[in-house]
Amino acid sequence: MPPRNDDLHGNAPDDSRVALVLVDVINDLEFDGADRLLPQALAMADRLAALAARARRARVPVVYVNDNFGRWRSDFRTLLDRCLRGPVRGRPLARRLRPRATDYVVLKTKHSGFYATPLELLLRYLKAETLVLTGLTGDRCVLFTAADAFMRDFELFVPADGTVSIEPEHNAHALAEMARLLDADLTDSIRLALSRSGVSTRGRAAAARPRSARERPARPARRSHAPAA
Repeated sequence: MPPRNDDLHGNAPDDSRVALVLVDVINDLEFDGADRLLPQALAMADRLAALAARARRARVPVVYVNDNFGRWRSDFRTLLDRCLRGPVRGRPLARRLRPRATDYVVLKTKHSGFYATPLELLLRYLKAETLVLTGLTGDRCVLFTAADAFMRDFELFVPADGTVSIEPEHNAHALAEMARLLDADLTDSIRLALSRSGVSTRGRAAAARPRSARERPARPARRSHAPAA
């Protein structure tokens, strides 16, 4: 059913077929194994900061989907302040990737950004069809969010240089599974050009679709990964 109010009462004014999603990048990194994750996350942060800057210049919505760190009384401002000012391991990561006033924020309760959150509703009002999915960690929250996005028929880009995990081999395996099972494009972030009408990579169009139904080609059937009877 189409929404009765196309602009969500003015709270989602953007209209873009593409959204950049950053998962758990505002993170205190105060958990086991985070000391091994931090160097990878900081290298990733520079690439994501550049990607987010390009998205904002192109007026592509940037959506932060973030854990509540188990503090159910917190709001995002409290979490951001803790990560920016507190004596936490993740402070340099938060400082490099702090959101801008025009960005969107969704707090999640479990691994997937879609589970019990308003993310799906927000993306529907943004008219997003393609997600560029990045962040922490590739073998957990990014993977679970990607799976839920796939089941909701979003086109997926998961830049191979835009997500990290504690164990690099686990990250590589998760990326391979997202490509194999979820049709995710793993093109590195530096090669992605974002616009509100689609995503392109160096030398080829990737996820741009015609806007009007008259121009829209027949969409190929998505692969089914269910085992044959």
